[in-house]
Amino acid sequence: MSRHARTHSRQNQQNRQSRQNRAARTSPPNHAGIHLLRDPAVSARMVRSSKAGPGDLVVELGAGLGALTAPLAATGARVIAVERDPRFVARLQRRFAGHAGVRVVEGDARTVMLPHRPYAVVANIPYAISTALLRRVLDSEATAIARADLLVEWGFAKRMTATHPRDLEVAWWQARFELRIAGRVTPGSFTPAPSVDSAHLVIRRRTDVSPPQARLARRLLQDAYRQPGRAAREVLGAHVPKKRAHRLLTSTGIDPPAAAGTIPASTWLDLAREVVGTRTDRP
Repeated sequence: MSRHARTHSRQNQQNRQSRQNRAARTSPPNHAGIHLLRDPAVSARMVRSSKAGPGDLVVELGAGLGALTAPLAATGARVIAVERDPRFVARLQRRFAGHAGVRVVEGDARTVMLPHRPYAVVANIPYAISTALLRRVLDSEATAIARADLLVEWGFAKRMTATHPRDLEVAWWQARFELRIAGRVTPGSFTPAPSVDSAHLVIRRRTDVSPPQARLARRLLQDAYRQPGRAAREVLGAHVPKKRAHRLLTSTGIDPPAAAGTIPASTWLDLAREVVGTRTDRP
């Protein structure tokens, strides 16, 4: 790149940052962390990733003005668009009045009733309630969610996908769901523009984890997070004979004296699979 081109690029970046700073100074505080999606390309990527189609049930938590609702409806899926702002609800109802596949529900995403049959979530989640919403849809052993495609704050997505989650509940989610970042979304894709980047967070239910395996993984994780400095062989040895615990750990590539807090959530899940795989109990 020439010196002139580099200078021009830097000026463009500075101009964009200046516009964002001015917007942040003149916009009212956005305490709820609501940033309406306005980029159709991002909407299209989200819907493609969700693989929504005829026969699927999709819940959109925080539908806003329908940036995701419309392309979801076009797939032939049944869409439940949840929105708490009465003004947005009225506009959604007018926009989708003639679409039998869309049901607009006025309610709070944190308390609205969720389906009992398998469903997907595709949503642009308000930053302020991201943890509360994931807790709602992922925490219960009885949750019916199969997959989710979410727009969340970038730092939040990094925490959700960390190899060593700092919170027990995130480790528990990772034991039953695959969480990964599909891409970065810039502030200009929203209105008002947030001060940080967002992420397309993809969540897929693990189909190879049985309820007994998940329950043992949770107990192992609870023990590991309660005493992160405790030896891994002692944590696993509380659930299986100590000799077998030693053998399982070494076969997984873990030094038995290693601190439990250094073991990834995915490895505790692998150990739970090995242990439960020889049992005869059923969910």
